[in-house]
Amino acid sequence: MTTQQIPIIEASFDGILQHLAAGDLPALTRDLAPFSATELVPLFERLDLRQRAVLFRLLSKQRAMELFEALPPSLQGDLLAGLQNTEVSRLFTELDPDDRLWLLDEVPSVLATQMLRGLPEQDRLQTAELLGYPQGSVGRRMTPEYVSTRASLTVAETLERVRAHLSDAETVYTIPVLDGTRVVVGIISLRELLAASPDDFVADLMQPAHTAVATESDEYAARRCADLSLLALPIVDSEERLVGMLTIDDAIRIIEHVENEDAARQGGSEPLRRPYLSTPVRTLVRSRVVWLLVLAVGATLTVQVLEIFEATIEQVTVLALFVPLLIGTGGNTGNQAATTVTRALALGDVRPRDILRVLAREFRTGALLGLLLGSLGFGIAWAFYSVQIGMVIGLTLLAVCTVAAVVGGCMPLLARTVRVDPAVFSNPFISTFVDATGLLVYFGIASAVLGL
Repeated sequence: MTTQQIPIIEASFDGILQHLAAGDLPALTRDLAPFSATELVPLFERLDLRQRAVLFRLLSKQRAMELFEALPPSLQGDLLAGLQNTEVSRLFTELDPDDRLWLLDEVPSVLATQMLRGLPEQDRLQTAELLGYPQGSVGRRMTPEYVSTRASLTVAETLERVRAHLSDAETVYTIPVLDGTRVVVGIISLRELLAASPDDFVADLMQPAHTAVATESDEYAARRCADLSLLALPIVDSEERLVGMLTIDDAIRIIEHVENEDAARQGGSEPLRRPYLSTPVRTLVRSRVVWLLVLAVGATLTVQVLEIFEATIEQVTVLALFVPLLIGTGGNTGNQAATTVTRALALGDVRPRDILRVLAREFRTGALLGLLLGSLGFGIAWAFYSVQIGMVIGLTLLAVCTVAAVVGGCMPLLARTVRVDPAVFSNPFISTFVDATGLLVYFGIASAVLGL
């Protein structure tokens, strides 16, 4: 969508709402006519369930199907709830098998069962086969509609196979090469086929194939597909036999979904499964309240530490002035380390077994940051208060930055080891932990330096 088209849709939005409220269907039809199905997605994301159903029925069958395929799975599920059973069956049947799985994950089990029953037998068996793979595995995201070839075939014979499946294959640009037992022995692109002589054999042109096992994580497979710049990644079973293909558009969709979840959890909330304006307020509350309660309980550690050192603060009241600076710096340092390592985990740059290397790197990084910030803090506190206060602030910043970087860097790796989402152990929990330990370090150093 171009930048010029977005303001046009925004300008039309108020008019569409007015016509919806008035029930002026002819005017609504005219309002929707200038826009393609893709351009209508932002509009549908801002409407409620009833409004979406009304506008959807005003579209032609072709535009309606194009719009439905372009909507996020969560909104697809909402839209189905407002349509008749016949419309639901038609839309569900016309989806690609892998797209049906995205939708089935979003709708209630009763509606999912109803939709599966309405499928033709072949489509139902195909969808049920994908449902048999574990939740979160790439087997549930692959397409079983692909074109394959044999190493013994010629280029001309392979191109005939491609032409025969143009109408039903989801991808024809990457073609896996199989042996007699359906084991993947290579890969060849449509571009290579078109550039070759018709009498050339596929065995002489094919390249080694990168594959993923159907039961492995969809995120790992998607990142491999994207990192290798593949248009499609062959998916195999435990015996290396081809069972499907992960296309690049589905790989990008998986990565976006995972990164949205990580971003939400690093901010201390559960990810939203719908666009913000389509999410009910009660859902927004539920996505945040549990995390806030957990963090509030964790924050009591900070209060208890302050209570322990209450007498110290009474003797040197200036120490209280630096508490926000020190715990804020420690929290930010830990969050930076956690975010960096969580991202590196997602990209496959580090593994849990690298924890000692990460610990060493973050220790050095935290110490250098602490030395820089501590030197600055020492100079400022010395200038405004005394050299002893400057020493306390400088040494505390050095210690807090070092500890925070080490904890922030190791937490995501420990989370992955115990099979927990690393983002869960990221910013909110690290901030709470570093706040409490930072205060212990601060008042411990103050007591030693000032003789309290």
